Amino acid sequence: ESAAAFACLLSDMWLGEFDCVSPEAFHSVLGIQHPTFCKWTQQDAQEFLICVLNELHGALKNVRAQLYKGRCITNAKGREMSVSETSIVTQLFEGQLSYTITCQECETIIERPESFTVLSLPIPSKSACSLQDCLKCFFQQDTLTSNNQIHCSSCGKKQDAVVKATIIKAPQIIILHLKRFECQGKHRQKLQTDIRYPLSSLDLSPYSSPLSREDAQYSLCAVVNHTGFLDDGHYTAFCKHSFTGNWYSFDDSQITKIPNSSVQTNTAYLLFY
Repeated sequence: ESAAAFACLLSDMWLGEFDCVSPEAFHSVLGIQHPTFCKWTQQDAQEFLICVLNELHGALKNVRAQLYKGRCITNAKGREMSVSETSIVTQLFEGQLSYTITCQECETIIERPESFTVLSLPIPSKSACSLQDCLKCFFQQDTLTSNNQIHCSSCGKKQDAVVKATIIKAPQIIILHLKRFECQGKHRQKLQTDIRYPLSSLDLSPYSSPLSREDAQYSLCAVVNHTGFLDDGHYTAFCKHSFTGNWYSFDDSQITKIPNSSVQTNTAYLLFY
């Protein structure tokens, strides 16, 4: 039902018969499976996005199972899985990271692959920074000590280690989530940091394995903006028309063509490249 409602929504959008299209029917169907998003309270756009992708993946993977019955592929963790676990969602949005973990005692190296559809990036400044600053912060080498120690098979016990992430499979569309909402104990806040992000030529090659570097150039195609605070705010979107290259602002029923210079804002929350 969710996939059928989503298909109807896409058809209405692209047929161009209406000045604006409400996603109310799709939202209603999705809310039956996920009641949290039916409440008239502010929900998180990133959580909703993951919910939508998972729902569509779950609905559409069964079709591929019938078409390619009997074939298997290997997932990011090295285990066999049926082709039914792939879908148009995984083809478009799924990438793979490899975490290289090095024991600081014996220097044994462990490689741990992990699939992702959204990269949640820390924001290293409260005033201003660039998207590359956020990416560097995410991909920087980290030290695992105390309660985060790893069990080293060579040493036979827990040891301090260093870990570094690398993109080993770049997705066709990469979704970057800017972690503007943070909680420190009982204190919760939204970071209003002005993050500069490029409209084209986003280069992920510094964070990619040699085999993935040729696919590491990206152009911005959409932005989800959030204005307001933790419990009271408003979402809008900027989307680039895939044929004309023009940018449009979507603010409830108001759809407006905007210049490229207006795409850069300090309210960006999700970036689609």
